[in-house]
Amino acid sequence: MINPIEHARTKDAIQKYKVEPYAIAADIYGAGNISGRGGWTWYTGSASWYYQAGIEYILGLKIKNKCIEIKPCIPKDWKEYQIQYKYGNTIYNINVKNLNGSGNNEIEKVLVNGKESENKISLERKEKVCHIEVILK
Repeated sequence: MINPIEHARTKDAIQKYKVEPYAIAADIYGAGNISGRGGWTWYTGSASWYYQAGIEYILGLKIKNKCIEIKPCIPKDWKEYQIQYKYGNTIYNINVKNLNGSGNNEIEKVLVNGKESENKISLERKEKVCHIEVILK
């Protein structure tokens, strides 16, 4: 229900929803002949909340106190995904692997440039590229 694309799967649903399927509606009416219609799509600031939900709470990219921590919450059928994050002049290429598809989102190990690391990586502003690999159990 939160994903607006769900309201645009069929022609009937599109005619009912009547707003953009790429913007989150602040209101979805529930009464009378306008039941199911979306409203107030562009004033809500919802894009930033949707972005935060995707980046922080699904992909698990947490930036706090100049450190990166990865805490994914992904479906078990996602085998892997990549994130590229830039901090200062450093580019962080992050690859999260869920090869076992267990669905528990527990981290088995974190590798930074091929070396095992804690899941709390200090951010640097130097001009370099850092490769982070996160392997789920």
